[in-house]
Amino acid sequence: MLSSGYYRTLLPANMDLYIPVLGLHYLHPLVTSSLLMWLIRVDGPAYNSSELSATHWPLLPFALSVVFMAFLYLPFRYAWKVLPFRAVLQKPRHICSMQATKSSQIQVFLAEIFSPEDEGPVANSEKKCKSFCSFYKNLMPDEKNLFLQVLSKSYGVHHARVIQISKNMLNSVEEKISILKAEEQLHHALIPRYKMLFTNISRIEGGVKFLVDMRGDLIHALTQSGVNQGNLHLRVLNYTLKDLLVLWFSVGLLNLQRITWQSPCDMVQKISQYEAVHPVRNWTDLKHRVGAYRRCFVFIHNSMPREPVVVLHTALTNEIPSSIHSIIKSPMRRSTSIETFPLEEQSVENMNQISTAVFYSITSTQKGLQGVDLGNYLIKRVVRELQIEFPQMCNFTSLSPIPGFKEWLIKEITKSIQKYQSGEGLEMSLFSTVDVENLKSYFDLSSLSGLEQLRKMLQLSSWANDEHLIKLLERPLMRLCARYLYVEKRRGYALNPVANFHLGNGATLWRLNWLGDMSPRGLGQSCGMMSVHIYLSLFLSTISLSFFLSLSLCVILPILW
Repeated sequence: MLSSGYYRTLLPANMDLYIPVLGLHYLHPLVTSSLLMWLIRVDGPAYNSSELSATHWPLLPFALSVVFMAFLYLPFRYAWKVLPFRAVLQKPRHICSMQATKSSQIQVFLAEIFSPEDEGPVANSEKKCKSFCSFYKNLMPDEKNLFLQVLSKSYGVHHARVIQISKNMLNSVEEKISILKAEEQLHHALIPRYKMLFTNISRIEGGVKFLVDMRGDLIHALTQSGVNQGNLHLRVLNYTLKDLLVLWFSVGLLNLQRITWQSPCDMVQKISQYEAVHPVRNWTDLKHRVGAYRRCFVFIHNSMPREPVVVLHTALTNEIPSSIHSIIKSPMRRSTSIETFPLEEQSVENMNQISTAVFYSITSTQKGLQGVDLGNYLIKRVVRELQIEFPQMCNFTSLSPIPGFKEWLIKEITKSIQKYQSGEGLEMSLFSTVDVENLKSYFDLSSLSGLEQLRKMLQLSSWANDEHLIKLLERPLMRLCARYLYVEKRRGYALNPVANFHLGNGATLWRLNWLGDMSPRGLGQSCGMMSVHIYLSLFLSTISLSFFLSLSLCVILPILW
């Protein structure tokens, strides 16, 4: 690198043009050297500033611009050394080593947790359980995935021990006592080592809630990884944890509680926060849902006293409603005449005007309890409670959304379009001849362009703005929705998850409500339709058993037209 002394030996006596360049030496020597050598090569040693030619003048702005850029370079260079984004940009370079380091830390920690001292005093076991919970809670999401993988692979079933015990059983076939002893040993060997840890964690304060949340993380990890050989250990961990939660959250250990506006504030807030079917818009809306002619019931677990496990919203009416807008005041895409019950205007309930209970929203609040059947027991428990409170009540129904119908319908229309484009001809399995004739003033369903136009209109929900088109689409869409609920299956069960839930509870698919939910959410899910399932108390067990044994759906035929 050139020094400032070397510059002085090269520069002429008159240095007015080169002074800005010399200043750059203290900013970036490489830039200074290059620029200075270029200037000397252009001017030569006999340069005289009083006789500055036209070719020299452009050099001065250039030199000044370089100085300006150098001053910009200094703060950037400082920021690169000091500010944290440098570490972010350089993170990929070290990510493998960081993961390896974290993996080793997790392995060392789990080795301490599962050390033989677990068989010692109870206090020591409780200390390790609290340490396990604290360590896991402080991990980042990707670190939690790594933690669960190490836990499931290293502390599951001891396969070598299982094989050895099995060999011992084969060698002692004729000795009864030896066989029984070997069976007991095999039973204990087949239990994953982390199962005892989970049992101990459930005994400490907040332990059950921790395990529920940890299973939620586990389900998320399994969803991300998909079905492959690499997550077999995670799936075994999931099954083990689920089996424990099924026992701990059996219906006999859950308490039924009604939520009102006078309930603790944190409970009321969680009811609003967890609502997934019909989101709560504001406090006024929430107050309406727990007020007169409404019932909000929750299941509470003793280990999670201020945490609702399942939430069921019920409306008390004098008839089965045809629209969700008569129960909750939700924004609609289009204005329509929606019936309102005069019962809501009264602050004091009149028991003689209540004949129907409408279950319009049920939400499982804990992701970690996925697959633990609680909603079924909650509905049946609420039915008994309402029968005691209102002996004259005769109708128990659900007003349910139909998620997935619109997506299914658009896929079916797309299949018909693709078949036509491949030269197979246009199928008319979706729409009857009468439907084609009635809708020909809007689009020709017997042609490719007509189907494409209908598909676009369904995707945008623009049909909901045309009163005449709404009437024309009612019959074909209702029939297709009935087909989606009753005919379309996945592994023998109904394709629609909401229908599976109610039919599995022993309910009967009774009616479809056209324009039942004209909110943007309702139009996006089911073209504005809702389903009504009726709960017949005397036949719930029979219908439910028939559904699970023979996969038969109990449906009242008029909905199929």
